[in-house]
Amino acid sequence: MTTTTGNDATRSGARPFALETAGDVHAGPAEFEALAVRAEADGYDGIGATELQHDPFISIAVAARSTSTIELATSIAVAFARNPMTVAVTANDLQLLSAGRFTLGLGSQIKPHIERRFSMEWSHPAERMRDFVLAVRAIQHAWQSGEKLNYRGEFYQHTLMTPMFAPEPNPHGAPKIALAAVGQLMTEVAGEVADGWLSHSFTTPRYLTEVSIPALRRGSEKAGRPADAVDVSVAAFVAVGADQSELDAAIQATRKQIAFYGSTPAYASVLELHGWGGVAEQLNAGSRRGEWDAMAQLITDEMLSEFACVGSPAEVAAQLRARYSGLATRLAFAFSAPVAPERAQQIVAALDAN
Repeated sequence: MTTTTGNDATRSGARPFALETAGDVHAGPAEFEALAVRAEADGYDGIGATELQHDPFISIAVAARSTSTIELATSIAVAFARNPMTVAVTANDLQLLSAGRFTLGLGSQIKPHIERRFSMEWSHPAERMRDFVLAVRAIQHAWQSGEKLNYRGEFYQHTLMTPMFAPEPNPHGAPKIALAAVGQLMTEVAGEVADGWLSHSFTTPRYLTEVSIPALRRGSEKAGRPADAVDVSVAAFVAVGADQSELDAAIQATRKQIAFYGSTPAYASVLELHGWGGVAEQLNAGSRRGEWDAMAQLITDEMLSEFACVGSPAEVAAQLRARYSGLATRLAFAFSAPVAPERAQQIVAALDAN
């Protein structure tokens, strides 16, 4: 789950980017609904549902009926576990339910999950994702315009839409589409076809500056779009504590999360950029042996400081501002363990005060 303060930094006059703060990613629909109501009451502008143990679309649906102003997003839903038509239908309904507050956040997942967990086809993920998003947009356009549906892509073809199955034009328009990406090819696709790019939390300011943002701009240029056409949403690891005991627990949880993500071969490029390719290999080997706790010991203090903002709420706020001002248009707090709500509020207050 992700809660966000919206994409208007003028709200406080002090924030250099819109803010997001991570919550319980395992929340089911009822818990998510309660979180959305609380987030709206607390003044947040958005909340996103993650696809792990529950269907994010159901969580968004119940939250839409219980809120009135907060933005709602999937962050993310697994695209390749579905097809463009089913996703377009669901997204259209959520846009209606939320009165235009829904953003369709999509991600690819990785090959073992798509093939072995979802029993779906995996191939050429970047090209397939481009085709998927373009197909969703073509379906949305057909519904909005009344024009004949005739999408013929490399992986998806949608050429039948009879009046019985075509929704009325959505009075709120088609929902925005955001795309999660780590690798350069998928990030370029986001620049080409998405309204927003969702950075994985397993990234660093250097990787963003030298790899991700240039790839995003290449995609935008390829499509003839302005460089700032796509919102940049970054999920920054945060280890925060009001005292040393609380901070130590947050640091250990963050080390474990970094190690978990670092064990994935698809994310090795982030470590390799910093000269930590050997650590990536060790983490991958450890994951195959199920050594999840021991893997955290491979995350040095230097690595921790590159990936995470660490310290008191005021110290974390200062680090976030220094790292991401001018780089992100939206920023997420990626907490690796449950965090007291007031701790996130203290970070926000510190950002507002500077």
